[in-house]
Amino acid sequence: MNVVLVTGAASGLGWAMARHWYAAGHRLVLADVDADGLRRRESELADPERVATVVADVTDAGDVARMVEQTRLRFGRLDVLVNNAGITHRSAAHRTDPEVFRKVMAVDWQGPVELTLAALPLLRESRGAVVCIGSMAGWMPVPGRAAYCAAKSALAQFFEVLRLELEPEVRVLMVYPSFLDTPIEAHALGEDGRPTVRPRSTVGRLRTAEQTAALIDRALREERPRLFPDRGTVAASLLWRLLPSTYQRIVRRRFAADLA
Repeated sequence: MNVVLVTGAASGLGWAMARHWYAAGHRLVLADVDADGLRRRESELADPERVATVVADVTDAGDVARMVEQTRLRFGRLDVLVNNAGITHRSAAHRTDPEVFRKVMAVDWQGPVELTLAALPLLRESRGAVVCIGSMAGWMPVPGRAAYCAAKSALAQFFEVLRLELEPEVRVLMVYPSFLDTPIEAHALGEDGRPTVRPRSTVGRLRTAEQTAALIDRALREERPRLFPDRGTVAASLLWRLLPSTYQRIVRRRFAADLA
């Protein structure tokens, strides 16, 4: 049985991955800033001996250290670290409070980087793996999500370099989904830092968290370096590189509501 630490585990994709690996018999450390949500999730899992919960903020250095230490104390090892916690925004860049940008970068980039570095001693001991939930928004510009695109692009670059430096001692799986049916968009920030009421624009298929969790598990077992769950958005990223003017014209029209 592996020991898996999942951030952002109280809802959405994090909870779907936790349920998937729990059903497979693994031991779990579930981390989230939502204390009530974590308590509810813990109560839904039948075997408390295989589950530990940590109320933690990935942007807090003390919480980052505590997640790793509690994992070590409870299970004595760490086999898989899943950097899943994240936030997004829907707001035009030129109208957005810079504090929104700082928060998105802290949660979506700085937090995963610092947690991974703190967990490396345990991951080296187990010759384990890091799973990072990136986004196709890190591969191509999406109107209304400048900070999110920037954070996911930085995440991809950092962990692609980390893979070059650490494999095969520690493996890295980068996951690049597009639009998921999860609460991250329901809690998207507006330009003033409060949850936005703007409608969500999407392109292509809206994949469920459960479908994505199964694909991530398979990619991890197959020791794949990257997972692109949605072919449509891969095609869009190629369009951005080959015919950028065409791509810009399409997304401006498709995401107009996000900028209203």
